[in-house]
Formats: sequence, C-alpha cells, structure tokens
Amino acid sequence: MRFKTFLMLSLTALALAGCNDTLDSVDMSKVRDKVQHPLSAKIVEKMKAKGMETQSPIMLRIFKEEGVLEVWKEKTNKRFELITDYKICAWSGKLGPKAKEGDRQAPEGFYPLSPGHMNPNSSYFLAINTGFPNKYDASQGRSGTNLMIHGACSSSGCYSMTDAQMLEIYAFARDAFKGGQQNVQLQAFPFRMTAENMARHRNNANMDFWKMLKVGYDQFEVTKRPPVVNVCEKKYVFNQQTSAGAQFNPTGQCPAMETPAPLMSAMATFNKAYDRDYQTAMKKYEGMVWYEPTENERKEIVKDKRKGRELAYAPTGSSLDAGRLMKASEFEKAQAPAATSTVAPAVVGLAEEQAKAIATTTPSSQTPLPRTPTPSATASAAIPKATPLSPAAVDTSVDAPDQTVTATTPTTPGGAAVPVPQVNPAGAPAATDPLTEASAPAKKPFWKVWNN
Repeated sequence: MRFKTFLMLSLTALALAGCNDTLDSVDMSKVRDKVQHPLSAKIVEKMKAKGMETQSPIMLRIFKEEGVLEVWKEKTNKRFELITDYKICAWSGKLGPKAKEGDRQAPEGFYPLSPGHMNPNSSYFLAINTGFPNKYDASQGRSGTNLMIHGACSSSGCYSMTDAQMLEIYAFARDAFKGGQQNVQLQAFPFRMTAENMARHRNNANMDFWKMLKVGYDQFEVTKRPPVVNVCEKKYVFNQQTSAGAQFNPTGQCPAMETPAPLMSAMATFNKAYDRDYQTAMKKYEGMVWYEPTENERKEIVKDKRKGRELAYAPTGSSLDAGRLMKASEFEKAQAPAATSTVAPAVVGLAEEQAKAIATTTPSSQTPLPRTPTPSATASAAIPKATPLSPAAVDTSVDAPDQTVTATTPTTPGGAAVPVPQVNPAGAPAATDPLTEASAPAKKPFWKVWNN
C-alpha cells in the first residue's frame, strides 16, 4: 500500500512538472478583480529563486504543433529563462501563417505587444491582441483582425487558453508593463524548430517562410535575449546593425547592414551542430512524410474534455498526437480523388501543395539548412544587420548587467548599443548582452474603442 501511494504521488509530481494545464490551485469563483489579480506566491518564489525581479521584462513563445505557450522572464544577468508554460486549450486551422480574414489560421511570426494590446474587457474573460498584421504581414498583403491570446477555450484564428491560465498570463504581462517594459515580444512558431522537426516537415509548402522565422528562433536559442526584429524587402531580419539614420522599409530595399561579429561567430558554431543533426534526421525520415491532422481530427482526440461543458468550450488536441508518419508512396496515393480512393476523407483533404512537393522532390535533394549567414558565405553588403535603437526604443526597465559581465559592448555611430555574445555569468555557453525588440509608439488601449 505504501509503495502504491508513493507511486501515485510520484506520477502526480511528474505531471505537474510539465505544462501548467489546469491551474487547479486557482479558485476562479473567488477571483474578484481579474485585471489586478496577483501572481501566486508560488510563482513569485520561483522568480526569486531564478534571479528575476517581479516586474522584469517577459517574452511569450508559442508552438502550435506541441500546443504550448511559454512565458520567459529576464533575470538580473539580462538573459531570459523559462518561468512557466501552459498547454494551449484551443487553436484553429493548421500549421502555417495566417493569410486572410476568415481563414481560421492563427498567426505565426514575431509580434511586439504594447500595453494598448491588453484588453481587460474581453468577452473571452481577458485578452491580449497579437498585433496581427505586423509589418511583415502587411508587406505580404495578409489580412485579419482581432486575433488574440484569450480565455474561454474557443478559437477561430486565436490562441485560446482556459480562464485560469489567462488570468496568470495577463498578470505576467501587466507586471512587466508596470516595470517599464515597452513591448513584450510574442514569438509564434509552427513547432520547435529543431533539426529533427525541420526534417520531418521538409515537404510542407510553408518551409521557406519557416526557414526565415528560424533565424530569429536560433538567435534566441543562442543569446537567450529576444532578437531585435525589423522588416525589409518583405522579409524578417534579426539583430542587424546599420549606419546612423538608416531606415528599414518593409517593402523597400534593405539598408546596408551586418551582423555583429561576435554574434556571427556564435551562430556559426550553432549552425555547424545543426547541419550535422539535420543530416542525421534526413536519413531517419527518408521516404517518410508527416501527415498533418485537420482541426477536426485534433478536436476528436480530446472530445471527452467537452463533456459537461458549455457548447462554446472547444478544446483542440495536439498535432503531434493526432498526426502520423506515412510512407511517401502511401501519402501520394492518398491524394487521389475521394471517388477513387479508399482512404479516409480527412487524408484525401491534405493540402495539394504538400502533395506536389513530395511528388517532385526526393529526400536526397532536400537539405534546407536555415541559418544565420556566415562571413564566408555572404558578402558584407548582403549580410543582415542590427537595428540601431533610438532612445525611445530602449527598454528603460532593464537592470544594469551583472558586474561579472566584463566584455565591452560596441555601439552604432548613433550611440545605440549593439548586442554581442559574451560569457554567460551563469556558466552557459555563448550568451549575449541585451537584445530588445525595437518599440513602436504606445497605442490607444483597445478596450477604449472595442470590446472583443
């Protein structure tokens, strides 16, 4: 009996160590002021243990396929560390960016969230607008409105959480803004952009877009600082340095720019390991294709969670749980018209673009290696460079770096700090000095003009 009890307690602790799914410790019936509801004492103690100030900057990171929203928070050494994560209760559509109003797609990309994006009067408990379309989306002609991170567990293009989860996410952002953070960076990805996942999804029609996002993803993995994001020539550029006064035009030519040498060196080392892992993954998935499930298939695997709930409660399961690997030959056969195919209609309905990519490309010819350019591979005039930060763009809430960080931080001709990798005081390899999202002018609070 004692062993059985011990086993049950161990399994419970293991479950709690993962995503913060239900937040059972929050009694929603006792929440009197959802907008000012404080973070739990447990979270506050966890922040102190990790060397984080209560109102220090945060960053949000979303992975669709895994169905996870992460909250990262800045430590006193200027690096960000994961403080908690949550299972996303519902997201609609499939992997890939949002293209137009009504397509039910949840956004993918890099989005700066200001205090004006916070909506305390949302019809979905609480909401934070993603800011879609951003400059990159607009340059691509993409459209859509009121795309949120919100409560209520119901989505038509949003990332929907439970109310208890949203109570905490909202509090994290609220406290960071109180501490002076001008923009919270939201990074929304289709999946964790590891070599294995990039190889598994190599035939997806969105791969070129994902390779571009991966540059920013990789740089955060190395620096543990949100990358400085700009858009020019209808593409994202990350952590790029320019001459004083140079401007980024989302649809115009990129200015002369370059990646700071220390960051370039750190990324070269990172890319070398990635290339090796990617080739290994390509061999593993040779002749195989990942079948991405439909939204209805994801809902089907969690249908039991809807029992006893209101009709609006519509959780969606993980794409990893509902999807599967298929032989390329079987996948191609599944694309035949439903009238002549014996496979399930959901499989027949897979994107034609993916089927075409599989039919015309062999695994041996597919070696997409998304990376930050290296000096030997790219002329300096074409190398992406870091955005000079104006005084208005600098996050004044950031604490001074630890005294153990002794490397000198170079500046642009205009005097703005240039992010460069330095020795991590915590002992981790290749980290950097602060990299902050360039801020936009504060927006009028959404709740003054609309009520989602």
